[in-house]
Amino acid sequence: MKRSEINAALREMENMLREYRISLPDFCCFTPEQWQEKGHEYDEIRDNMLGWDITDYGLGRFGEVGFSLITLRNGNLAKRERYGKTYAEKLLYLSEGQYAPMHFHWSKMEDIINRAGGNVLIRVYCSKTDESIDREKPVTVHVDGCESVVPAGTQIRLKPGQSITIMPLMYHDFAVERGGGPVLLGEVSQCNDDNTDNRFEPPMGRFPEIEEDELPYRLLCNEYPQAKE
Repeated sequence: MKRSEINAALREMENMLREYRISLPDFCCFTPEQWQEKGHEYDEIRDNMLGWDITDYGLGRFGEVGFSLITLRNGNLAKRERYGKTYAEKLLYLSEGQYAPMHFHWSKMEDIINRAGGNVLIRVYCSKTDESIDREKPVTVHVDGCESVVPAGTQIRLKPGQSITIMPLMYHDFAVERGGGPVLLGEVSQCNDDNTDNRFEPPMGRFPEIEEDELPYRLLCNEYPQAKE
């Protein structure tokens, strides 16, 4: 993914946040130069990968497959003695035409909330014991506390204000319903670890390879320099 694409995606998400008057913590606004001066007082952000995250899943088609997100808070299962949070929170942005591929999480349970914009479509499947997609078994879903059973592969439509609970081992993807414009989602979940807790079907990467065609506007959550001593 080109750095210019990443910079444009960051600014596009910032514009939607401004439109809906959603403010970000200061660390989301640090420039790359400011990060070079930050010491160990910001280790929680570095260690728990808080901040900006842009992904095209290594496919090079960000306008079709990929999205933008911000991790606002997170714990760390590998460093529980230092970071005791058992929860995480994110903001996710998908423009019309973008898609987040089918995947599940081994450990994380999450609520996906449509915060603003158009409608989001979330397709759901159960998984088999071999971790493949079960294309026949009905899926139990919870939308805003209402339980229902739907056929495998059903797309759950969430309008702004609605949410769905995604259980561990439940396959799901995201798409933006055509005609309604971009979508701003919230995610409230158990601790998040994007390095170890995603199973994609088919398999793919999580973080992009970056072609540096211009200077970064913001650093991504996996790009922070080491703390200044």
